[in-house]
Amino acid sequence: MTRVAAIDCGTNSIRLLVADATGASDGAPGAGPAAELAELDRRMTIVRLGQGVDRTGRLAPEALERTFAACREYADVIKEHGAERVRFVATSASRDAENRADFVRGVVDILGVEPEVITGDQEAEFSFTGATRELRGRDDLALPYLVVDIGGGSTEFVVGDDRVRAARSVDVGCVRMTERHLVHDGTVADPPTEKQIAAMRADIEAALDLAEQTVPLREARTLVGLAGSVTTVSAIAQELPAYDSARIHHSRVSRDRVREITGWLLRATHAERAAIPSMHPGRVDVIGAGALVLLAIMERTGAEEVVVSEHDILDGIAWSVA
Repeated sequence: MTRVAAIDCGTNSIRLLVADATGASDGAPGAGPAAELAELDRRMTIVRLGQGVDRTGRLAPEALERTFAACREYADVIKEHGAERVRFVATSASRDAENRADFVRGVVDILGVEPEVITGDQEAEFSFTGATRELRGRDDLALPYLVVDIGGGSTEFVVGDDRVRAARSVDVGCVRMTERHLVHDGTVADPPTEKQIAAMRADIEAALDLAEQTVPLREARTLVGLAGSVTTVSAIAQELPAYDSARIHHSRVSRDRVREITGWLLRATHAERAAIPSMHPGRVDVIGAGALVLLAIMERTGAEEVVVSEHDILDGIAWSVA
């Protein structure tokens, strides 16, 4: 048994998983049966590391400090559990930033490990492994899978069955789309105009065109959706009184229901979205854009439903450490 810690630092949130890994694994994304993970601690903090990156090309000082504060908390948790191996993966925002050396230095000082600023393709492979490992062998889910990880700054598309066949990362995410199209003079549109929504949709469609150059999106038979935008849409669809991971994990949401929820989110005010009991405060302003990305993917691929997974890139990172 090996106790491992995996950290995923994205554009909008940073997350930690501490788990006991048993059995043997080659650590390869998309590999066959390997170690089992017994979860000890899983947590998420909204830090908005990507605040303003699309506009300035730099990580904002206040965004860095929020991220470092979360890292200090995670360092305490890792020490408390006595994890033997730690892997820290940084995704879209820190890939794009001119001053990412400041980010790397701060993480090393706090956690003693250097963040790996992975490529979009690596990010996609980890997401696929984390999302599909426990789905294998199910008779009710046809192959191949299309795994979509809708993050803050980018969205990853992966098609595969027991292994990854094609992967692509494109620069559309809930934070990036919100900041690019829905923010004026530092204020998020409340609610957005039809013109703003149309511009955002055009951006998303262009990104899907780009993804299809590499990934055969329409060949997939099961759509698996990951990350906060997708899980929040599921929580809303189920009208949950609070965010409930157990009820969200492996839930299914129809395309019609996603369309209905997306339309409402884009018409709603900040106060109306904030009043949703399952809504994380850090997602209130960006959930409309995230839901629109999901809807566009379902319409492009013809997927009648999305299978929602709470296990994603973070679990894939943990598999690689194990």
